[in-house]
Amino acid sequence: MYDVCIIGAGVVGSSVARALSKYQLTMVVVEKEADVCEETSKANSGIVHSGYDAHPGSMKAKMNVRGSKMMESFCRDLDIPYHRNGSLVLAFSPEDLPRLEALRKQGYENGVEGLRVLNREEVLAMEPNLNDTVAGALYAPTGGIVDPFKLTIAQAEVAALNGTEFRFETKVIDIEKIGEGFKIFTDKGELTAKVVVNAAGVYADDINNQLSARKLKITPRKGEYCLFDKEVGNLVSHTVFQLPTALGKGVLVTPTPDGNLLVGPSANDIIDKEDNSTTAEGLSSIVAKARQSVKSIPMGFVITAFAGLRATEAGGDFVIGEADDVPGFFNAAGIESPGLTSAPVIGDDLAAMIAQKLRLKEKTTYVSKRKDVVRFESLSVEEKASLIRENPDYGKIVCRCELVTVAQIKDAIHRPLGAKTLDGIKRRTRAGAGRCQGGFCAPRVIEILSKELHLDPREVAKFNPNSVLLVEFDKDSL
Repeated sequence: MYDVCIIGAGVVGSSVARALSKYQLTMVVVEKEADVCEETSKANSGIVHSGYDAHPGSMKAKMNVRGSKMMESFCRDLDIPYHRNGSLVLAFSPEDLPRLEALRKQGYENGVEGLRVLNREEVLAMEPNLNDTVAGALYAPTGGIVDPFKLTIAQAEVAALNGTEFRFETKVIDIEKIGEGFKIFTDKGELTAKVVVNAAGVYADDINNQLSARKLKITPRKGEYCLFDKEVGNLVSHTVFQLPTALGKGVLVTPTPDGNLLVGPSANDIIDKEDNSTTAEGLSSIVAKARQSVKSIPMGFVITAFAGLRATEAGGDFVIGEADDVPGFFNAAGIESPGLTSAPVIGDDLAAMIAQKLRLKEKTTYVSKRKDVVRFESLSVEEKASLIRENPDYGKIVCRCELVTVAQIKDAIHRPLGAKTLDGIKRRTRAGAGRCQGGFCAPRVIEILSKELHLDPREVAKFNPNSVLLVEFDKDSL
């Protein structure tokens, strides 16, 4: 009998695990994929929203503003790449300028600081590459960008350092209430827990509806993105939005914390909760919309495209807290944008609720900080030389695009919740995230994973056991 079982190891599930791990308890995180950050959280724009567009009084508004205010110090403590670059919401006609003012007033009501409506000349002075048709913009200086992978991985690592158990490749099939707890049926057997936290993303309604009379309905909303080479990462310095619609904040153009340029997402409601494919139509659509904001989108520098699914709940707001009719069952459902910004706060709030319910005591040995894998590329020549003297593996470059070394890859494998796949290495070190997208470094990364994990190279996968890259040794078939 665990004290707590968390279903889902995305950014929200990892946030809850991190916050709860400061207490004296037994806890398990159950995740159907092979690693943390394998679903919605891996296909995220990484925007730290200011909080001006959420409806005042909503859970989204409250969580967003609190999350934005704490993000800088939070990322510093967990060694997560974060930049407060500010954001702009563009209007393209004089008729839309009153909507900017309405957003500013709404943001002020939500508690967002520093919002200003800019005229055309002020906007173009800040971002000269914007489309000449821009009529004005709402400027939010508290907007930021964060590495969504590291925001998830870092919190999961803290949870693991403090004794949380993670069970990967374990899918929850059914769940039922038993006395003072729950029985969770998975494809790897059964487990029981006093408290269950439902952080299952697009599947959170399926989990909730097995237990609660208050039914949820989550529609997957697909968002497609284009990622551009670092050579054009300075096309804009702020995160550039268009006026939001009923489907979300629209197509954005933004730098990333690692220096790339990101364009997207689209917003299409679909049925299939596993469909994260990209389409020519979807990508053409986001590029066309991005060109309304920025006059020259350099398509020759696209290095990859990807898509993710947002968990859009029918009620339009986050569903957070204990179900009224199921004591001990806590939801973190319908967490779409601004879910990434809100995730650490959601974790803190749910942990406080659960600690009170179970009368938990805080640990005296809680590890609250962690250090990331060394970012070798960003070091000075002297710092690189010092590392190489300490460990010659820092002098062996594997990924030339991102200057990732053997030492970094080994660290990513052997640290808490270490990487076991190519994508796991990429999200922890950026090996394979550069211009060639792993075209040159993937064979070497496979070799290192194979040796360090004592695997046959044919067992090394891209992201799960069904995505192996090698099928046989040379001449085996002969």
